[in-house]
Amino acid sequence: MPQYAILIFEQETPNGIADIPPEILEEHGRVEARIKASGGSLVSGFATMPSSSARAIRDDVVTDGPFIESKEALAGFFIIEARDLEHASEIGRFVPIMNGGVEVRPLMNG
Repeated sequence: MPQYAILIFEQETPNGIADIPPEILEEHGRVEARIKASGGSLVSGFATMPSSSARAIRDDVVTDGPFIESKEALAGFFIIEARDLEHASEIGRFVPIMNGGVEVRPLMNG
Protein backbone atom coordinates (compact mmCIF):
# COMPACT_ATOMS: atom_id res chain seq x y z
CA MET A 1 0.00 0.00 0.00
CA PRO A 2 1.20 3.55 -0.63
CA GLN A 3 2.51 5.56 2.29
CA TYR A 4 1.34 9.00 3.41
CA ALA A 5 2.51 11.54 5.98
CA ILE A 6 -0.14 13.07 8.19
CA LEU A 7 1.46 16.30 9.41
CA ILE A 8 -0.07 17.75 12.57
CA PHE A 9 -0.01 21.53 12.98
CA GLU A 10 -1.02 23.21 16.25
CA GLN A 11 -0.60 26.56 17.92
CA GLU A 12 2.33 26.28 20.29
CA THR A 13 1.67 26.82 23.97
CA PRO A 14 4.07 27.97 26.72
CA ASN A 15 4.11 24.59 28.49
CA GLY A 16 4.04 22.34 25.43
CA ILE A 17 2.49 18.94 26.02
CA ALA A 18 1.54 19.92 29.59
CA ASP A 19 -1.04 22.32 28.08
CA ILE A 20 -2.79 19.58 26.09
CA PRO A 21 -6.05 18.50 27.73
CA PRO A 22 -6.06 14.86 28.89
CA GLU A 23 -9.00 13.99 26.61
CA ILE A 24 -6.99 15.09 23.54
CA LEU A 25 -4.03 12.94 24.64
CA GLU A 26 -6.38 9.99 25.19
CA GLU A 27 -7.83 10.49 21.71
CA HIS A 28 -4.30 10.46 20.25
CA GLY A 29 -3.82 7.13 22.02
CA ARG A 30 -6.75 5.71 20.07
CA VAL A 31 -5.59 6.85 16.62
CA GLU A 32 -3.68 3.64 15.80
CA ALA A 33 -6.72 1.45 16.53
CA ARG A 34 -8.89 3.70 14.36
CA ILE A 35 -6.37 3.51 11.51
CA LYS A 36 -6.35 -0.29 11.69
CA ALA A 37 -10.15 -0.45 11.88
CA SER A 38 -10.35 1.63 8.68
CA GLY A 39 -8.11 -0.81 6.79
CA GLY A 40 -4.92 1.26 6.96
CA SER A 41 -1.78 0.76 9.01
CA LEU A 42 0.42 2.98 11.16
CA VAL A 43 4.09 2.88 10.16
CA SER A 44 5.30 5.38 12.78
CA GLY A 45 4.33 8.54 14.57
CA PHE A 46 6.06 11.11 16.74
CA ALA A 47 5.44 14.40 18.48
CA THR A 48 8.05 17.05 17.76
CA MET A 49 9.96 19.31 20.13
CA PRO A 50 8.91 23.00 20.20
CA SER A 51 9.82 25.10 17.16
CA SER A 52 12.28 27.05 19.32
CA SER A 53 14.48 23.91 19.29
CA ALA A 54 14.49 23.76 15.48
CA ARG A 55 17.03 25.00 12.98
CA ALA A 56 16.13 26.20 9.52
CA ILE A 57 18.56 25.98 6.59
CA ARG A 58 18.13 28.21 3.53
CA ASP A 59 20.89 28.74 0.98
CA ASP A 60 23.53 27.39 3.38
CA VAL A 61 22.43 29.83 6.12
CA VAL A 62 21.46 28.14 9.37
CA THR A 63 19.15 29.96 11.78
CA ASP A 64 17.75 28.88 15.13
CA GLY A 65 14.02 28.40 15.38
CA PRO A 66 11.47 28.20 12.61
CA PHE A 67 12.21 30.06 9.40
CA ILE A 68 8.72 31.44 8.86
CA GLU A 69 6.36 33.18 11.22
CA SER A 70 3.05 31.40 11.61
CA LYS A 71 0.34 30.82 14.19
CA GLU A 72 0.80 27.07 13.95
CA ALA A 73 3.90 24.89 14.11
CA LEU A 74 4.57 21.28 13.21
CA ALA A 75 3.58 19.42 16.38
CA GLY A 76 4.04 15.85 15.17
CA PHE A 77 3.34 13.39 12.41
CA PHE A 78 2.15 9.94 11.53
CA ILE A 79 3.42 7.85 8.64
CA ILE A 80 0.61 5.60 7.48
CA GLU A 81 -0.20 3.12 4.73
CA ALA A 82 -3.53 3.67 3.00
CA ARG A 83 -5.23 2.51 -0.20
CA ASP A 84 -5.14 5.96 -1.81
CA LEU A 85 -5.19 9.69 -1.01
CA GLU A 86 -8.91 9.62 -0.24
CA HIS A 87 -8.40 6.82 2.29
CA ALA A 88 -5.40 8.66 3.79
CA SER A 89 -7.50 11.83 4.09
CA GLU A 90 -10.22 9.85 5.88
CA ILE A 91 -7.57 8.60 8.32
CA GLY A 92 -6.26 12.16 8.73
CA ARG A 93 -9.64 13.12 10.13
CA PHE A 94 -9.03 10.73 13.07
CA VAL A 95 -6.25 12.98 14.45
CA PRO A 96 -7.52 15.15 17.31
CA ILE A 97 -6.66 18.83 16.91
CA MET A 98 -7.05 21.66 19.41
CA ASN A 99 -6.20 24.84 17.46
CA GLY A 100 -4.70 23.75 14.17
CA GLY A 101 -5.12 21.22 11.44
CA VAL A 102 -3.54 18.32 9.60
CA GLU A 103 -2.01 18.00 6.16
CA VAL A 104 -1.94 14.68 4.31
CA ARG A 105 0.87 14.18 1.79
CA PRO A 106 1.76 11.19 -0.37
CA LEU A 107 5.32 10.00 0.18
CA MET A 108 7.64 9.31 -2.72
CA ASN A 109 8.83 5.72 -3.00
CA GLY A 110 12.55 5.10 -2.85
